[in-house]
Amino acid sequence: MVEITRRNLLVSGGVGVGLVVAWAAWPRTYLPRLATAPDEHAFGAYLKIARSGQIMVAVPQCEHGQGVYTTLPQIVADELGADWRTVGVEAAPIAPLYANPLAAEWLFGAAFPGVPDGVRDELWTRQALMLTAGSTSVRRFEAPLRAAGAAARVLLCQAAAARWDVDWRDLTTADGFVVQGNRRLRFAELAEAAASGSVPDDLPYRIGEEGRLTGQSVPRLDVPAKVDGSANFVADVRLPDMVFASIRQAPHRDARLIGADVAAAERVPGMLHVVRTDRWVAAVARDWWAANRALGALAPRFEGPVAPDGAAIARALDAALDSEGHRVAGVGDVDAAFAGARLVEAEYSVAPALHAAVEPPAATAQWQNERLELWVATQAPSRARAAAAAAIGVAEAQVIVHPMLAGGSFGAALETDVVRQAAVLARALRRPVQLAWSRGEALMHDPVRAPAKARMAARLAANGTILGWRARIAVPATGRELAARLLPDDPLRRVAAAWPGGADGYAMRGAVPPYKVAASAIWHHPVALDLPTGHLRGGADGYTAFFTECFLDELARVAGSEPMSYRVAMLGEQPRLARCLTTAAALGGWNGGIAGSGQGIACHTMAGSAIAVLAEAGSDAAGGPRVDRLVAAVDYGRAINPDIVRQQIEGALVFGAATTRGAAAHYADGLATLRRYGELGLPILADTPEITVELIASAADPGGVGDLGVPAVAPAIANALFAAGGTRWRHLPFRSA
Repeated sequence: MVEITRRNLLVSGGVGVGLVVAWAAWPRTYLPRLATAPDEHAFGAYLKIARSGQIMVAVPQCEHGQGVYTTLPQIVADELGADWRTVGVEAAPIAPLYANPLAAEWLFGAAFPGVPDGVRDELWTRQALMLTAGSTSVRRFEAPLRAAGAAARVLLCQAAAARWDVDWRDLTTADGFVVQGNRRLRFAELAEAAASGSVPDDLPYRIGEEGRLTGQSVPRLDVPAKVDGSANFVADVRLPDMVFASIRQAPHRDARLIGADVAAAERVPGMLHVVRTDRWVAAVARDWWAANRALGALAPRFEGPVAPDGAAIARALDAALDSEGHRVAGVGDVDAAFAGARLVEAEYSVAPALHAAVEPPAATAQWQNERLELWVATQAPSRARAAAAAAIGVAEAQVIVHPMLAGGSFGAALETDVVRQAAVLARALRRPVQLAWSRGEALMHDPVRAPAKARMAARLAANGTILGWRARIAVPATGRELAARLLPDDPLRRVAAAWPGGADGYAMRGAVPPYKVAASAIWHHPVALDLPTGHLRGGADGYTAFFTECFLDELARVAGSEPMSYRVAMLGEQPRLARCLTTAAALGGWNGGIAGSGQGIACHTMAGSAIAVLAEAGSDAAGGPRVDRLVAAVDYGRAINPDIVRQQIEGALVFGAATTRGAAAHYADGLATLRRYGELGLPILADTPEITVELIASAADPGGVGDLGVPAVAPAIANALFAAGGTRWRHLPFRSA
C-alpha cells in the first residue's frame, strides 16, 4: 500500500489555479504551468478536464515504447473514477514539479561524493531535472499522480454536493460521472466549479478497491496512432519554409575539422548551404537525401586523436585490474577466508554495447523572434533546453522544447548533441531546419555501454557453501562521465569534480550478489578510456549480472550441486527472488541443467523488482549459439497494467539476448567500424525464441520493469550453452576465444 498524505503531497493554489500536486513541502513559486484551451480547466500540475468530457493527463516522462503514456494516466484515471475512453495524454512542460530526483540519483549519485542525498535531490528539483531512466517512472510519479486524481475527485464531488445540497462524502465517481444513487453528473458539467474548491486535510484514496483501473490491462493510449501512422515523431514535423540537414562529426571529441570540398557539395541537386564548426560540418538541402548526398561530396577531413581499438581497450581493462581499486561493498574478511585456500577463479568480459535504436538522433529547430523552438525526442528535456541555450548563447527562457515520441532510444535520448547542433543550424540559417543523423553517424558516435572485465574468485567449503566471494571489475566511471556531459554547469558537480576519483556507483550497480555468503568484497577498478560511454537499457546490471550469475553457475558445478537449488539455498533473505527461481524452473520444466540438457538459469533484482530466467539453447548449423526458449518469472510488486509489464519483459529479454550475439561496437584505425543495421548481428524474427513470461502476484509497491528483463537473460543463455556443449562462454557477445 502506498503511504500518501495531503500534508506531504499537496499545497492549495489560488482560485482558478486548482491544486499544485507534488512531493515534500514545495515552495509556493513552483506553480503548475499546464496550458489550457478556453474550454479546459486545470486541476493542478497533472490534470485537465474539458467541457467535452475529455480528460488530459500531463506526463513528465518520455514515451519511447515502455508505456508511460498509458500507465501514468491510468494511475490518475483510477483515483479519479474516469472513463478510460475519455482519457488523453500530453507531454508535461519543463518545471520543477516534474523533476525526477530518483532517476538523477540512479544516474549521477556517485558523481557527488560526500554530498547528502537530500541536498542533491533539492538542487536537482530546483533545476527541473526531468529524466526518464532507471525504471523510475511509476516509482517516482505514482504518489503525486494518485494525489492528483484523488484531489480532483474530491473537488468534483464537492461541486456536485453543492448542487444537490448533500454531504460530498456520500458521493462517489464512476465512468466519468459523480454518482449518488440514481443521480449522476458528468465531470465536464462540474469542472469549472470544482477547480476553485478546497481539499480536505486527509485525502481519501481508492487504491486497493475492487473494480478499479489499477491492475487492469487497459488499452495503450499510444498504440492506435502508431498503428495507423498518425503518431508524430521528429521526422514527421513539417514547418513552413523548412530545410533538411545531414551532419558529419569529428571522430573524436578533441579532433577538429580541417577541410571539406564545398564546391563538390554545391553541385548536388537540391543543395542549399554548408554550415561548419570546429567539430562538425552539415549539409543543408531541400530534402534529407540531397543533404546526405551533399555531405558525401563534401568529404570532410578531420585531424586529432582517434578512438582506441579493441586491443587497446583490452589492455586498458587488464591494466586497471592489475592496479589498486576501490572497495564498494562487502561483508566479513575475505582475505582471511582466502588465506591458504584453493580458490575457484574465472574471468569475464563484455564489449562496448550499442544502443542501435530504430530512430537515429534527430531534432527540428526554428529560430524566430529571438526565440528557439525545438521538437526533439528526449529523455532529459530540461537538459536539452539548457544545452540548446548554451550552444547559441541565449537564456534558457528563450528556448521552448516540444517533447516528441521516441522510436526506441534505450538511453541514447539522454544525450544532447543533436539538440546543440540543430540550435546552431537554426540560428545560422534563420529558417526552420530538421537535422537527422544518418545510421552510420549514429553508430559511429554512439556513447556505448562501457566495456568491462571481471576477475571473480571464491572459496568453497567441502559441502559447497561459499565461504568467500571477491569480484574485481574494471570499467569506466560512466556515472561521472554522464554527469559531466549532462550537468556541465551543476555547482555541486563542479565542486565534486575536484575531489579525488573513487568508485562509481552507477558503473558498479548490481555487482553485489543477492546471495548470503560468509565474506565478500566487491571492487571497482576505474578505467580511463578515451571512449565516450553512456547509459544503455539495463544499465551496469547488464554486465554485472552476467559476471555474477555465470560465476555462480560455475561454483555450483564445482560444488557438484544442481544450479537452481544451489541458488535458492542462499536466498533466505530474498524470498521474492527465490520464488521467481522456483516458478521459472517449474514453468520451464527444469531438469537440473545436466550435461546435454541445454538448460541454464539465472536471476537478478533491480529497481525493487525480481526476475529469474530459464533458457534453452544449443548450437546452430554453423556452430554458433542458438536460443530456443526463454521462460521468465517476474515479481514486480503491485501491478498498474499487467499487459505493459509483460510487453516490457518480453522486449527486454530479446534486447538482452541480442547482446549475446551482436550489438557490440568495434573500432579499427581510430574509427567505429559498423555503419549499417545489418552489420550489428541483431536477432531477426526467425531467430526469436519461444518466450513465456509469468507475472507473480505481489502486494509490494510497484517496482521498475523497463530494464528488468535485460540483466538475467545473457547469463541464463551462457549457462544453457555450457549445459548443451560443455563450453563456457565468458565474453559478450559470445565468442569461443
